[in-house]
Amino acid sequence: MEKRSDGAPLLDWQEDNSISSPVRDEQRQASNAQTLPRPGEADVAKEHEQVNWETKDQIVAVFVVTFDTRSGNMVEWCVPHDIDLDGVEFKSMASGSHRVSSDFIYMRKGPYFGLACFANIPVESEVERGVRMKSVGILTPSYTMLYHHMPFLENQVRTLLQNPGQYSVLEAFYEDRRAVLPAQKTSHISSCPASVYKFMPSINLYSERKITHPAGCVSQFMQFFGEQIMVLWKFALLRRRVLFFSPPPAGPACYRVYCCCILASVSTPGAGTGVPQFRPYFYVSVADIGTLDTELSFVACTTEKIFEEKKFLYDLYVDRQNVMTHRESLKPLLRLSSADKERYRRLVEQREMLACTQESVSSDEEHFILFFTEQNNRIFQTLFEVVGNSDRTLTEKHIQDMGLDPEGDHSFLVNILETYGIDVTLIDTSCC
Repeated sequence: MEKRSDGAPLLDWQEDNSISSPVRDEQRQASNAQTLPRPGEADVAKEHEQVNWETKDQIVAVFVVTFDTRSGNMVEWCVPHDIDLDGVEFKSMASGSHRVSSDFIYMRKGPYFGLACFANIPVESEVERGVRMKSVGILTPSYTMLYHHMPFLENQVRTLLQNPGQYSVLEAFYEDRRAVLPAQKTSHISSCPASVYKFMPSINLYSERKITHPAGCVSQFMQFFGEQIMVLWKFALLRRRVLFFSPPPAGPACYRVYCCCILASVSTPGAGTGVPQFRPYFYVSVADIGTLDTELSFVACTTEKIFEEKKFLYDLYVDRQNVMTHRESLKPLLRLSSADKERYRRLVEQREMLACTQESVSSDEEHFILFFTEQNNRIFQTLFEVVGNSDRTLTEKHIQDMGLDPEGDHSFLVNILETYGIDVTLIDTSCC
């Protein structure tokens, strides 16, 4: 067993905190500065204390999902034993997972976010029809630190495939990391403060996002979609319902959900007032159809092709690299304007310059967040300035100041004004 520098045993989910490093010191300082509300304090928690729910790295539940040849996907073990995990069995094993040897799936379950690591191995068993499949997952109040636990979950799913029923390490992991939740009227864990969602995504989460996903996540997103990122950006900023489809593995599609959330980042005060939050659902299955039907805005991914037929659920459907909408009023947004192409060129150039001057991989992700946050801020700051004018007329110069194309982005601007309820007069420059 690996040991700490002071000789004490080090379990496979624990860090050696006796060894100092800049990254670990930053994480420790963030952890010490953030405290979850304790029982009895939920009713008096202030807004900044609600943020701590979103950023704290603590575990709400640990579970194991297996595939049974007679019953299908099922939760075979979990802690705590009374937590509601209904539907997690379908999220933890993406449709079509039997065709891949391993995968990872991000998910949302009620107010929590989860990560499950999946694997399968061939076995000489007629009962299991020659294959054994399992997923080991966790739920937390936040998605920003989930990747931190991926190595442990990958190790545990491989261990359980070889030694089914050995849950002692998982139980010890839960006891070590279990969340301290506010007092609830019911005995089981059910929710964290709903106001947490208004803080996602936020430019203030740089320190957490640095270790949210593996190096290269943003670069792969840009290479995969190219200029089409600007179409995704418009639908994200308009708080539309965006659904990514991809065949297994599901993991890369979950990263696309995360990157798409970044596109909607805004820090201008008042910009998000009165509009639905652009919530990440990550992986969804047919079991989530009822829930998604009630959402006004979300971004999610799936491996189930049947979702393409459920057009009432989404505004933008992304089939690998094909971006499409069935809504006539939104189809003009699929066309790239001259400003879109210039914006993408500038993004690529700035990233190339950054690569030549900086060694930190996290700087690539920070630049991506900052680029779109600044772009979004330009739009809303200009609009709020126009609102403060006596005539409230949005001129061609104002549109150019936003970094938009007065002609090519006319439909986009109309949708922004309608979505955010901004009362200004927009001169029609879409034709002439």
